Amino acid sequence: MRATAERTPRDLSRGTERTVLRAAQRVVVKIGSSSLTRGGGALDPAAVAAVADALAARREAGTQVVLVSSGAIAAGITPLGLAARPRDLATQQAAASVGQGLLMAHYTRAFARHGLTVAQVLLTAEDVVRRGQYKNAQRALERLLALGVVPIVNENDAVATDEIRFGDNDRLAALVAHVVQADALVLLTDVDALYDGHPSLPTSSRIGVVSSAADLEGVTVTARGSGVGTGGMTTKVTAALTATGAGIPTLVAGATDVADALEGQDVGTWFQATGPRPRTRRLWLAHAAHAQGRLVLDEGAVRAITHGKRSLLAAGVTGVEGTFEAGDPVEIVDPDGTVVARGLVAYSSEELPERLGRTSEQLRELFGTGHDREVVNRDDLVVVRRRR
Repeated sequence: MRATAERTPRDLSRGTERTVLRAAQRVVVKIGSSSLTRGGGALDPAAVAAVADALAARREAGTQVVLVSSGAIAAGITPLGLAARPRDLATQQAAASVGQGLLMAHYTRAFARHGLTVAQVLLTAEDVVRRGQYKNAQRALERLLALGVVPIVNENDAVATDEIRFGDNDRLAALVAHVVQADALVLLTDVDALYDGHPSLPTSSRIGVVSSAADLEGVTVTARGSGVGTGGMTTKVTAALTATGAGIPTLVAGATDVADALEGQDVGTWFQATGPRPRTRRLWLAHAAHAQGRLVLDEGAVRAITHGKRSLLAAGVTGVEGTFEAGDPVEIVDPDGTVVARGLVAYSSEELPERLGRTSEQLRELFGTGHDREVVNRDDLVVVRRRR
């Protein structure tokens, strides 16, 4: 099988809404903690088995599946004798350390009944925004799929800190769907769809299809909360818009409807793809990287990187904010402070100030050959807002 970077997703643009799911060759499915637990927050083996059964059936039909599953912290609550999901980071990490193995044990048994092997893939944002780690994650997932394995992805909660977290597995799922070039993304929740009002109100109606973000104007996104997970309908809508903006159609549906959802039945809310597929790593830079600082540009440099598709040179940088090391992600802002791009900076915040405003020739004269590199190479830069 070709490497992920070379994979061309099947052209499903002529499919009508959910028929895309039936024709998909590769699907990413995400399920949250609230859909995998029962009263008191304990992991529900029956819920795990139901998801595994549905994914196994899709796998038997010839579709490659990647599962993004929450539940590690929830699975660790009972063994640690905790009354509820912990709030402090250290106890969350402890619960995740205990619970991740339990969660994988349940998935291993559930998929084994169908003759399928699963693999644990734990990620942090730090692992995938840098070129080397990103390529490793990409190769690992692609190889697992080529071997017929079902990758089960989760954020590495045991080591992730607030500074290097994805924040929620909905966003992680959208990014994983892009890195493996999935044909579709399915976000499972404990609410059966997106509604134009609170789901419990009889006056609320299911929103069947979202063609663009404009369809959601005036819609208040609300959902029940279990107190076990960290997401909600808001994070699912955000993740769906991230995925569809990168060319991946997305279905938000109830976890109990997972089998019907994967068969393309009329369940949940279907988000149609709205944008082209960018280079995979650029989506990670735009949505996964936590900026460690800011670079302020002059107007000429803003135009050069947003319209000229050029690397950012020291000559166009007028200010440095924050503390960062070479290779860290930074926001790139215009003179008014508006973020126009994000990228991986080639200098530390200590090195950069004395280079501001200098041409490449001046840098060579002052610091020697090899010290005239771009501040942000265009391969490590993604534009998030174009200036007119």
